[in-house]
Amino acid sequence: MTPTHPKVDQYINGSQQWHHELTALRNLILSFEFGETFKWGVPCYTYQNKNILLIHTFKKYCAVLFFKGVLLDDPEGILVQQTKNTQAARQLRFTGLDDIEAQKPTIRTFITKAIAVEEAGLEVVYKETDAFEIPPEFESVRRQNPALSAAFEALTPGRRRGYLLYFSAAKQSKTRTARIEKCMPRILDGKGLKD
Repeated sequence: MTPTHPKVDQYINGSQQWHHELTALRNLILSFEFGETFKWGVPCYTYQNKNILLIHTFKKYCAVLFFKGVLLDDPEGILVQQTKNTQAARQLRFTGLDDIEAQKPTIRTFITKAIAVEEAGLEVVYKETDAFEIPPEFESVRRQNPALSAAFEALTPGRRRGYLLYFSAAKQSKTRTARIEKCMPRILDGKGLKD
């Protein structure tokens, strides 16, 4: 029996809306040889010290997220890409306990596939930072401010990617512009979005 983590107990016991669903998912997951830990504020499950999946909740659903979900064979297309910029992770979503009970064989199948991917040593090939679209508002500011452009190019690829994703996530041009203006001092200081 896999030892449970006290913070996972607290997380599940503290969830009034999804308590039964999280308990069912946890019990199913722990029927495999996973380590249970608590990362990023949610229950996380590891295999051979590698992150394989986590469970988390939202207003309208709870989910099992597979870290390398993009590598899992999904002929029915039921795994969900959480956002358009999510490259590797994929979710199985559930709206209630009945939904989880009905999908137990599917959940087990995907867990088995996720373990097989890890055992095979497969890795996700991530898109290079240069392949991310630069919002036109940021491109315009960069053309007008060579120091900003040079500072941005001097950032690590991960920091550049973080800014590009943050800027692009805004739906309106004025919001993108406001985000760019707010972040300019950080970029000029050589800092990432969350440094």
